[in-house]
Amino acid sequence: MFSKGKKVVQALAFSATMTFAMNSMATTEIQWWHAMGGVNGERVNKIADDFNAKQADYKVVPVYKGNYTETMTAAIAAFRAKQQPHIVQVFEVGTATMMAAKGAVYPIEEMMQDAGKDLDKSTFLPAVISYYQTPEGKLLSMPFNSSTPVLWYNQDAFDKAGVSEPPKTWPEMEEASKKLRAAGYPCGFSFGWQSWVMLENFSAWHNISVGTKENGFAGFDTEFTFNNDQVKRVMSDVATWQKSDIFKYGGRRGDSLPMFTNGECGMWMNSSAYYGGIKKQAQFKFGQTMLPFYPDVIDQPQNSIIGGATLWVLKGHNKDDYKGVASFMEHLSSPEVQAWWHQETGYVPITKAAYELSKKQGFYEKNPGTDTAIKQLSLNQPTPNSRGIRFGSFVQVRDIINEEMEAIWNGSKTASQAMDDAAKRGNVLLRKFEKANM
Repeated sequence: MFSKGKKVVQALAFSATMTFAMNSMATTEIQWWHAMGGVNGERVNKIADDFNAKQADYKVVPVYKGNYTETMTAAIAAFRAKQQPHIVQVFEVGTATMMAAKGAVYPIEEMMQDAGKDLDKSTFLPAVISYYQTPEGKLLSMPFNSSTPVLWYNQDAFDKAGVSEPPKTWPEMEEASKKLRAAGYPCGFSFGWQSWVMLENFSAWHNISVGTKENGFAGFDTEFTFNNDQVKRVMSDVATWQKSDIFKYGGRRGDSLPMFTNGECGMWMNSSAYYGGIKKQAQFKFGQTMLPFYPDVIDQPQNSIIGGATLWVLKGHNKDDYKGVASFMEHLSSPEVQAWWHQETGYVPITKAAYELSKKQGFYEKNPGTDTAIKQLSLNQPTPNSRGIRFGSFVQVRDIINEEMEAIWNGSKTASQAMDDAAKRGNVLLRKFEKANM
């Protein structure tokens, strides 16, 4: 009896092993390298898990590879070693670098067509998709986590200081900040991701070019023009305001978030994607509104530009693998997934359908102001100055801009000198990039 029972157990074990092996052989793994840590990393895992649960042919495996720069660098190195993932998340300023990675990129529109999938570009928000298209309109990568900077404000602080409504212009920013200071607040406003907010988006918002050749979209032989009078003006104004704590500097990226959420600064300019963090941390009533503008420069603002990242598909895998990638992209861009992602994170929905679904679900009615980013991006049809930026080596150029802006804040350079130096140093990198990709 014992011997017979043992044989039955062995048979069952063998059957289970074979079933597992057959299922493993039938399931194709899709590697997705990303830069989303913390809670957003958990949300990325959920998107993949939900896709994996609804079909058995493919398994998307998300892998966190560090910050944006680290993730892009890792993917490029992996491609050279022929160990590349199928999908890699790359931030918007890496677009030109990815385009120049000859033979590495499988343009998303081409990949979807080859896999027999329809990609209707008319369903995407124009301000989101235009950033990642060729001059001929071909989509290079799949928009995923797109955001834009907004003006966050502490409504309780406004009420205490007698600020009747959120400022719309830079003069109103100064006035509101003075009232906040008079009411006992240590700081009027701060900002984060300063090159993106105060130079790149400031320029688009005022319909001013950052560089020639349509901000780099029309060719690598571009030169920076951000050392203009208006950019120098806002930098100079901020430096002046810093002397009386109307403005306080808190770091290059999101380092200054606590200055807002702990009630130190009554206003903060940074990504709409901080919604989840602010909602969790702030112990006061808060809101978001559009960025301020100079009314003597432009009658009404143009449109802001996006930040965040897209998903690039890399070449070098089996043809059947890309059918799985295409199916996952369909899942990722579906109205249900995008509406959920948008509402959880503050990133904008990449499609009109996801926006409409969020409306239908009552999200904006229950959370006033959460559609600010969408309205701001779609305020006007983008111009060559406000479509976005596409400069080679812009990851490094941003570091240069940050260094020069910090020289303004610490008083070692004037705004004019710092912006001239930033443009000069940046142009050196543009020429190196152009030469390497001729």
